[in-house]
Amino acid sequence: MAANSELRTRVISGVIMAIVALGALALGGLAFWALISLLALAMMFEWASMMKAARWKLVLALLLVAAMQAYALLFVDHGYFASWQRLLAVQAVDLAGTCAILLAVVTFSARLGGGLLYVVLPALSLIYLRQQDQGLWLALWTLVIVWATDIGAYFAGRAIGGPKLAPRLSPNKTWAGLIGGMIAAQLIGGALGWMVQLPHIFWLLGAPLAVAAQGGDLFESWLKRRSGVKDSGKLLPGHGGALDRLDGVVPVAILVAAGVATGMLYAPA
Repeated sequence: MAANSELRTRVISGVIMAIVALGALALGGLAFWALISLLALAMMFEWASMMKAARWKLVLALLLVAAMQAYALLFVDHGYFASWQRLLAVQAVDLAGTCAILLAVVTFSARLGGGLLYVVLPALSLIYLRQQDQGLWLALWTLVIVWATDIGAYFAGRAIGGPKLAPRLSPNKTWAGLIGGMIAAQLIGGALGWMVQLPHIFWLLGAPLAVAAQGGDLFESWLKRRSGVKDSGKLLPGHGGALDRLDGVVPVAILVAAGVATGMLYAPA
C-alpha cells in the first residue's frame, strides 16, 4: 500500500509539473524565463545546502545565479538575429565561467563554483533554445528526450531487472533500464522530430542523448552519496528536490544548445 501511495504521489506530482512546464514553454518569453530562473535558484539552493555551505556563501551563490538569469533576459528579445544570439550565448558562457571562478575564490570552495556552472549552463541553454526560429519545438524536443529516458528506464528496469548499471552510485538502476530509456528516447524523440519537422539529425539523437541523461542522473546520485542525503530537497512531492528532477536535463540541454549554437545540429532558415 505504501508503495502504491508513493507511486500515486509521484505520478500526480509529475503530471502537475509537466503541465506547468509545458504551459510556460508554450507561452515562451518572460513566462519561460521566469520558470527556468526559479528552478535555477532552487537548484543552487539545494547544491549549497547539500555541501552545508555557510549562509553568506549560499546568499552570494544565489545572487550570482540571479545575476546570470537577469543577463539571460537578453535572449528573450526577439529582435536579435541568429548571429547576435550566438554571440550572446558565447558571452553568457564566458560570464558564467567568470562568476563561477569569483564564487570559488571568494568562498574558498571550488565545489560551490562548480555548482554555479552546473545550475546556470542548462538554464541558459533552455532559454537560448526557446528563442530560436523553431524554439518551441527545439526546447520541447530536448525535454521530451529526458522524460522519455526516465519513463523508459523506470518501466524497463522494473519489468526486466538484471545486472546493475552502477550499484555503488544508484543501486536501483540496471542495464536493462538504460537500454529501455535509450529505446524510448529514440522512438519518441524520432517521432516528435519528424512530426514537427526538425532537421533529420534530431531523429537520430534520442539514444545517445539518453545515455547523457542517465549520466547526469548518476552524477547527481554520486553528489547525494557524497553529501549523505537521500534526496537533494523536498520541493517536489514524490520526486525530491529540483536537482533530483532535473539531473538528466543538465547534460542534454547543454549538449543540444551547444549543437544549435555552433550550427552542428540546426541552422535557422
